[in-house]
Amino acid sequence: MARPVLYSFRRCPYAMRARLALAVANEQIELREVKLSDKPAAMLEASPKGTVPVLVLPGDVVIDESLSIMDHALRAHDPEGWLQRDAPDLIARCDGPFKHALDRYKYHTRYDTDPLEHRADGLAFLQELERRLEDSANLCGEMRGKADAAIFPFVRQFAATDRDWFDAQPIPRVRAWLARQVGSELFKTVMVRHAPWSAGDEAVFFP
Repeated sequence: MARPVLYSFRRCPYAMRARLALAVANEQIELREVKLSDKPAAMLEASPKGTVPVLVLPGDVVIDESLSIMDHALRAHDPEGWLQRDAPDLIARCDGPFKHALDRYKYHTRYDTDPLEHRADGLAFLQELERRLEDSANLCGEMRGKADAAIFPFVRQFAATDRDWFDAQPIPRVRAWLARQVGSELFKTVMVRHAPWSAGDEAVFFP
């Protein structure tokens, strides 16, 4: 029986959260690492928009939105109860205003923007997370869930833009929460390096 195929890019936060859900659900897939400057024709045929992640299921069913891939995996098998710890509105603010600020902070030369202005906008979202983490270790309770996996890859990227500045901010709960996510065995599993895939390569299976 053919396995689902995931086109992914290791450092992309959207692809990270898809891989996190697939891994925790233990959905066996073929992983195809993509070189973004040379996207494989098979991926573009499946999803012409050309962004990762793209999950191709048997029967040529294509899911090319990261949150939809998470839901697909978790509805099939959710051993940690991630779907019980979801926060759609918070994830929407991450994917909307926070991602907007992150891009213009991290890639300010590309966007010709003031990085400090957008860093301040991003910090406002982190302060919201800090308040949320006052009552529990994770965003929706003591156990990690979908909300944590969907959001922390973007916070990780924001933090890495200027780590000294990030570490100096009064958001200790966010830093501790991020450190737990990044230090988890689950994250280490989904961040294993693979060479970019080309047609004819030997299959790489995941997790």
